[in-house]
Amino acid sequence: MLLTGRGEADAHDWEAIIQRSGLEWTIIRASWFCQNFSEGAFADMVQAGCITLPAGNIPEPFVDIDDIADVAVAALTQPQHGGEIYDVTGPRLLTFAEVAAELSQVLGRTLEYQQIPHEVFLTAVAESGAPKHMVWLMDHLFGTVLDGRNAYVADGVQRSLGHPPKDFADFAREFANLTTWRNVA
Repeated sequence: MLLTGRGEADAHDWEAIIQRSGLEWTIIRASWFCQNFSEGAFADMVQAGCITLPAGNIPEPFVDIDDIADVAVAALTQPQHGGEIYDVTGPRLLTFAEVAAELSQVLGRTLEYQQIPHEVFLTAVAESGAPKHMVWLMDHLFGTVLDGRNAYVADGVQRSLGHPPKDFADFAREFANLTTWRNVA
């Protein structure tokens, strides 16, 4: 089983190596994670009340990592998943501004989205002391991957598990009472 990103040429090169290996394989291509906002790269922004990113109005079908984990467990424990490629996404497209609005609703406080230029964002990431590989990753994600190529909902969760993926709103309600989100004025 291999977990990769959607729409990434380098990832598809790795997938081809696995597919040609002669081993049984399942590939899971994941969209951006809901958990980036609760415990990942954007959690501090949520706490601060403003998601400040160079994401524009490009929508993304954010996926809950629990759905990814469930697909991975199925792929590792059930033979019918061999040779399958599952694009796993949430059930709808959301822009980062829409994410901020949904989080505002469940948190009971205003959370804004602020669009900033790509280079300004990268400079801020570098000046924050982030490792070079993180600066490269942020450049890759916001400069290449988030260009509209993945602005569609896929059926990987439904096809592999037999039920729809968790919606971002459900994720947000579940995590709204987390200490990291609850203790912010």
